[in-house]
Amino acid sequence: MDVAIIKYNAGNIYSVEYALKRLGVPYRVTGDKESIQKADKVIFPGVGEAATTMNHLKATGLDRLICGLKQPVLGICLGQQVMCRRSEEGHVDCLGIFDVEVKRFMPQRHEDKVPHMGWNSLENVNSGLFTPKQENAFVYFVHSYYVPVNAYTAATTNYIQPFSAALHKENYYATQFHPEKSGSVGEAILTNFLNL
Repeated sequence: MDVAIIKYNAGNIYSVEYALKRLGVPYRVTGDKESIQKADKVIFPGVGEAATTMNHLKATGLDRLICGLKQPVLGICLGQQVMCRRSEEGHVDCLGIFDVEVKRFMPQRHEDKVPHMGWNSLENVNSGLFTPKQENAFVYFVHSYYVPVNAYTAATTNYIQPFSAALHKENYYATQFHPEKSGSVGEAILTNFLNL
């Protein structure tokens, strides 16, 4: 199996690399378009800011490349958010794979902290990314923006309000949580993706 991790101006690539090493899966970190197109699976990780990321993707042509991929693609955290139509972070138009707008968390009570950091359970899991065993399993989140529940929602969780923990449309999958930082549950979800 040939796995490409898209290299761009965002953090978090190392933790994805470590997760794949633990699973014994060969991979390469690359921004080379031909290399990404030829890969069996593509992972689009991200920690950073949406507007800066979109500027970089457009400048390098990776925006068009990602939207045209035919193999399974997994966006993680910021990777999920920039796969959406638009983000309130920087008020920027994004890739538009998922026709939904990314929103900023608005605290409702004193104890509502933003960014949301910590472990939350997955509910309503319903794509090839998950097995029934992952219903109610806990995964790790760290984010200030979220994707509302919508037609592409593949799992939900609840912090301040229910939101999309994962999305799925055709060959595109995405998680707001970090599977690579979610212990054995996260490794199982990454394995599910690699086995698609």
